[in-house]
Amino acid sequence: MSFLSDTEISLQKAGRWFLQSGIQESSGGVARYYRSDLEKNARVSTEITGYTVSALLYLHQRTGEAEYLEAALKAARFLTRIAWDGRLATFPYEHSLNGDRAPARAYFFDCGIIVRGLLAAWRASKDTQFRDTAIAGGRAMLADFKKGDVIHPILSLPEKCPLAHEPRWSASPGCYQLKSAMAWHELFEATGEMDFLRAYDWAVEGALASEHDFLPGETNREKVMDRLHAYAYFLEGLLPALDRPDCAHAFAAGVDRAAAYLRAIAPEFARSDVYAQVLRARLYGESLGALPLDRAAAAHEAEQAAGFHLESDDARIGGGFGFGRKGGEQLPFVNPVSTAFCVQALTLWDDRGNNAFEARWQVLI
Repeated sequence: MSFLSDTEISLQKAGRWFLQSGIQESSGGVARYYRSDLEKNARVSTEITGYTVSALLYLHQRTGEAEYLEAALKAARFLTRIAWDGRLATFPYEHSLNGDRAPARAYFFDCGIIVRGLLAAWRASKDTQFRDTAIAGGRAMLADFKKGDVIHPILSLPEKCPLAHEPRWSASPGCYQLKSAMAWHELFEATGEMDFLRAYDWAVEGALASEHDFLPGETNREKVMDRLHAYAYFLEGLLPALDRPDCAHAFAAGVDRAAAYLRAIAPEFARSDVYAQVLRARLYGESLGALPLDRAAAAHEAEQAAGFHLESDDARIGGGFGFGRKGGEQLPFVNPVSTAFCVQALTLWDDRGNNAFEARWQVLI
């Protein structure tokens, strides 16, 4: 008789949540989160759908179950056939069929996450519609958002004019954009086009020059926790470049900085995704030779991430991971990204304990 580990059980429950909770709508699009106190989904998000493509493919890789592949490709087809605006050559911020529409915007960060999801779908299925739309999306990222020495974070549509930058991190240029710039590196791998590789390398230089000013970036500690989530995107975006000594040094120092802020602020406000991101960074950093693993810290982050896993008889909740806690109280958001990040972090932590960690950076959700 074989016994499942706690992590394997969590993975199965989280997988069922993705498939059965209704977070993925019949169109294939995925809602930004489920609001448990209001008993309703937020709007479908193109970014979150891109993340979910990668998450479902990861679940398929771990389990071999065809349902995950089918759901991932359904989400990918939503992105190529419904979300992608061929006339404008971009992915709008959110998608709605019921008239409840967000302002017409396109985000650099969202586009990169979607491109990475589509490339993962192409690698899994060999369906060229996913590759071709990813290439078109990556070229549009170069043409529309990269201006001079800046990546503008948000464009207004249909004119594709950069919006004025704002103090909040998601509306300003910053080192966090490097995670989406990873899409350019993956597009170089898929196409051999040097423009994509040069763009990623250019983004690395900009991120290295600005990352130290990103934290804390706020006096409000809750907002610093939100910026930690974004700063972890910078660390993740460095993974393809960790063979460079300057990148490896910045990565190792950055993991330490992020973990210190996380420990200090968590009693007041803790995000599950930040625990997962710091843990994943530790594991990839060790695997790629950028830093030794702090086992005690990693074990603590794994334990904390696992604590956000939700038990409920309500299929809209049970199996998912909560977004965060304030003052020890669970916030009412069941979040696809939190679920994906935590499941991946915990399974990779198990792999590390079993001397089986082999994940390539391209698999990072």
